[in-house]
Amino acid sequence: MTSTVPALSTRTAEGSALQAVLLDMDGTLVDTEGFWWDVEVEVFAALGHTLDESWRHVVVGGPMSRSAGFLIEATGADISLAELSVLLNEGFEERIGRDLPLMPGAERLLAELSAHKMPTALVTASHRRVVDRVLGSLGAHHFALSVAGDEVPRTKPHPDPYLAAAAGLGVDPARCAVVEDTATGVAAAEAAGCRVVAVPSVAPITPGARRTVVGSLEEVDLAFLRDLMTRIS
Repeated sequence: MTSTVPALSTRTAEGSALQAVLLDMDGTLVDTEGFWWDVEVEVFAALGHTLDESWRHVVVGGPMSRSAGFLIEATGADISLAELSVLLNEGFEERIGRDLPLMPGAERLLAELSAHKMPTALVTASHRRVVDRVLGSLGAHHFALSVAGDEVPRTKPHPDPYLAAAAGLGVDPARCAVVEDTATGVAAAEAAGCRVVAVPSVAPITPGARRTVVGSLEEVDLAFLRDLMTRIS
């Protein structure tokens, strides 16, 4: 991967309260939220059911147990949650094996965080088997650690994944900047006490007391994240 690493603004380079950056994966760094829906549609079609497009906003951004459970209940499909989870993970892995597009600005941001040695973690509701496949394309060297959805007692929208990431990095959650694309992820980050940058992918997200909303990851750099700690009270 090739990137241009911008110099930090002098007004934010020193004395920042920012200790770490915690990044969501699907829909934030990689353009895969649509992949999950496409796989869900295909799997349920094979089971003889058609998914309603309006359900897409219900299942986006959450743990597989929640989204898969909702779809089973909504369709009445004769399949267990465990069986469906296997099919969805297999379908998603096959799809990212063919193509894994990055979100605009993701490659540049990761390179900048690495260049300035900012502690960075990948925090996702996806399972470890999927995370490891994606890390191979994103560059595992960009992340000090990663937290998968099947490695915590409760995943998003609960705070557990972000609290685990902060603990693993040895930092204060209140001094972490989180970048998320869904309301579920934002809720998890805010519950953990983090500051949040929301980059909506599928559904709109409103600004809040501890979050700022941007249109694209291209608007986010290290200086922006450092400013975030003082701009939002």
